[in-house]
Amino acid sequence: MIMSQADLNEIITQGKTSLGIEFGSTRIKAVLIDPSFDTIASGSYEWENQLKDGFWTYDQQEIIKGLQAAYREMKQEVSAKYGVTLQTVGSIGFSAMMHGYMAFDKQGELLVPFRTWRNATTGASAKALTDLFQFNIPERWSIAHLYQAVLNGEEHVPNIDFVTTLGGYIHWLLTGSKAIGIGDASGMFPIDEETHNYHPAMVRQFDDLIASKNYPWTLQDVLPQVLLSGEQAGTLTAAGALLLDPEDDLQPGIPLCPPEGDAGTGMVATNSVKKRTGNVSVGTSVFAMIVLEQELSKLYPEIDMVTTPDGSPVGMVHANNCSSDLNAWMGLFREFAQAMGYEADSGKLYGTLLGKALEADSDAGGLLSYGYLSGENITGLEQGRPLFVRSPESNFNLANFMRTHLFSAFGALKIGMDILTENEKVAIDSLLGHGGLFKTPVVGQKALAAALNVPISVMSTAGEGGAWGMALLASYMTNKEQSESLEHFLGEKVFKDVAGEEIAPDPSDVAGFGTFIERYKAGLAIEQAAVDHLK
Repeated sequence: MIMSQADLNEIITQGKTSLGIEFGSTRIKAVLIDPSFDTIASGSYEWENQLKDGFWTYDQQEIIKGLQAAYREMKQEVSAKYGVTLQTVGSIGFSAMMHGYMAFDKQGELLVPFRTWRNATTGASAKALTDLFQFNIPERWSIAHLYQAVLNGEEHVPNIDFVTTLGGYIHWLLTGSKAIGIGDASGMFPIDEETHNYHPAMVRQFDDLIASKNYPWTLQDVLPQVLLSGEQAGTLTAAGALLLDPEDDLQPGIPLCPPEGDAGTGMVATNSVKKRTGNVSVGTSVFAMIVLEQELSKLYPEIDMVTTPDGSPVGMVHANNCSSDLNAWMGLFREFAQAMGYEADSGKLYGTLLGKALEADSDAGGLLSYGYLSGENITGLEQGRPLFVRSPESNFNLANFMRTHLFSAFGALKIGMDILTENEKVAIDSLLGHGGLFKTPVVGQKALAAALNVPISVMSTAGEGGAWGMALLASYMTNKEQSESLEHFLGEKVFKDVAGEEIAPDPSDVAGFGTFIERYKAGLAIEQAAVDHLK
């Protein structure tokens, strides 16, 4: 619904809006939406993680600086567009990269610098906990970081009073509430589907495991409270309002929804919280989130078990590498064009080169690539070496070259997804794709549909991102009908009239990808040899 300037002014002034702020790996973004769920203002702050003392981290001061900068830019846009000084909003929600480790003492001081999901320093604890719980505990999970600190005998561990994620930390700063959304919590510690809380038997197992250490805390003492979407998780305090808006225009008392992880906001932003649906997020890494009808029959190291923001079980396949190597080749082609005297903007460059993949042999002509800039857990590689391989019989042309890199981007994801669809017979009705690769129409969708043999849709809202998804969760808390489910709210109110384009898998492409993936699996020994011998 298109609103007039006067209507929007009134909506903003009366606080009929919802605000979502998400801390992504390279950008912090704030999005303000109206009651029709349209974005009316936004702001952002670019940042990068840093490797300090062996850990990937973001500086605590920059966390606050980025929060304030993103909010300030959004607030300035409200003033410029609508002539209104933003003083209140109807509801607020924060989200951030899942997992990681932020530990605080009783005075609220951060005990060690924030350890992000990117750290691969918890191999021993992740394996030990996986064996103990008989539940897959990935290295990036908060509990793996905590137990690794125990194994390392780190001095800060006895002083822990609170452990949370980045999203949980921001929420605590602004509300004083040590709460977290169930989706984000499911990346800290395993969740019991029946109780929608941390798995009680596993909590006891962990406490027994560390009992000999005689710490003055138990696991339940230090973890945040778990809440479902739609529940209120506190209100903005006076100190929180001043922290978010140092100009002191924002008023306290605004209700906040539970903070969520970026996986949960991605599900919301793509309307993928219904069972038998899911979404695939394509970027530097690639992950698929499939909402399950029931939990898996056994443990799979390749599959993370997490939840939707309303508590349904989700099978998550996460591959560390996706589009980085493809982007590097695009940079090389850009250099060539410039050397020839041509300037091509990114849209034309990607559109032209990716479009060539549609002309390729269905199996990419016998070519092979691995875009592994880092290790890949799904295929058992601890390190990566970007690699392109062909035989004398390969059909080496531009079309096949581009298709090879597209197919390779989904190679590890395909191996993980086959566990769900073939071993566990998980039914998937549809998948929503989002991420930069889908900005070029058709090509990325066709490649992903071929890889997974499932219809792939891209919505017109796909570019709105996780901050918009977080704003939707904030809006759901304050605007839902009594007993209205998140699934109904999204399907019947937010996305009812949203346009999307679905592409079904082409049988020829599916067969071609099948040939390619067998070549990909067989060639993993080549990738391992490159890791072993190419330093």
